[in-house]
Amino acid sequence: MTKRMNVLYLPHPNKNIQNPWNEFLTGFIKKNHDLQILDRSRPLQPQFDGIEAMVDMGGQIKNEEIAFAAKAGVKFVQVQTTGLDHVKVPEILGAGMLLAHCPGEFSSTALAQSSMMFMLNMAHEYGQARRNFSDREWYCPVATELDGKTLGIIGFGSSGQDLARLAKPFGMRIMAIDVRPIEKEILDEIKPDFLGSPDDLDRVVAESDFLSLHLHLNDETHHTIDERRIGLMKPTACLINVARGPLVDEKALYKALLEGRIAGAGLDVFEMEPPDPALPVYGLPNVYLMPHTAGSTDGTARKRAQHASDNLDRYARGEALVGQIT
Repeated sequence: MTKRMNVLYLPHPNKNIQNPWNEFLTGFIKKNHDLQILDRSRPLQPQFDGIEAMVDMGGQIKNEEIAFAAKAGVKFVQVQTTGLDHVKVPEILGAGMLLAHCPGEFSSTALAQSSMMFMLNMAHEYGQARRNFSDREWYCPVATELDGKTLGIIGFGSSGQDLARLAKPFGMRIMAIDVRPIEKEILDEIKPDFLGSPDDLDRVVAESDFLSLHLHLNDETHHTIDERRIGLMKPTACLINVARGPLVDEKALYKALLEGRIAGAGLDVFEMEPPDPALPVYGLPNVYLMPHTAGSTDGTARKRAQHASDNLDRYARGEALVGQIT
């Protein structure tokens, strides 16, 4: 039987993105636990009294809140993100608390759909077509078919694999890179045309017509796509980033786009967020932009909320956590 716990929910500080995340999270958690929602307009420390576990929506927990949680005896923190580059992992673990995140499979469908959308927009030159419509310029531009084009997927985890599944029916050639061996059953299902290690990254960059990034951000992956690798890309190639902004050297990318040395980009994430929307590169018809919403769907929100609820139940029963960070 699951012990009923006192759980504190830390909503994202940006109120524009609190729903449907809040609705799903509070609905699932309240079934088995007593839930309080942190109100940052009130004194913080008293709100941690009696709390046994926390759910942090955006990975935005502050040092002060970690200290209050540790003092109150909180032993488990569930963060509702996949990437940990903005989560205070050493501080949480150093305070003696267990930490778990959301595995990438919960946002993989949304990220793959967004990457595919960027590819289709670029193949059909939607930005220029929209301008032509407004200017009464008809019957152009002429689109590019995806059939036979090479898609390079850098990071062949859940979202990269889901993107390959979407791209295969379009007749695309799939080249992928990952740091770990991929399970045989997945390879037998997807049948990528090439699967390599980071040592093969330059080859994939050079051969790809579309290059999509699906990496975690850490010291090793920072500026994976730098000025040198942008120089390896075909002039007809397009770059897609739905993962983390600092994976790409933005200055080098923007210079290449403004000079027409690559054909386009689809960007959901940026080195500094929010970026300056007045930058000239963002006005190009071959640059497609989203405000860090590629993974934000009702499906992602629901699956992550269910995961948080299930992990709280596991913790209450003394079972192993899914997605635990050590």
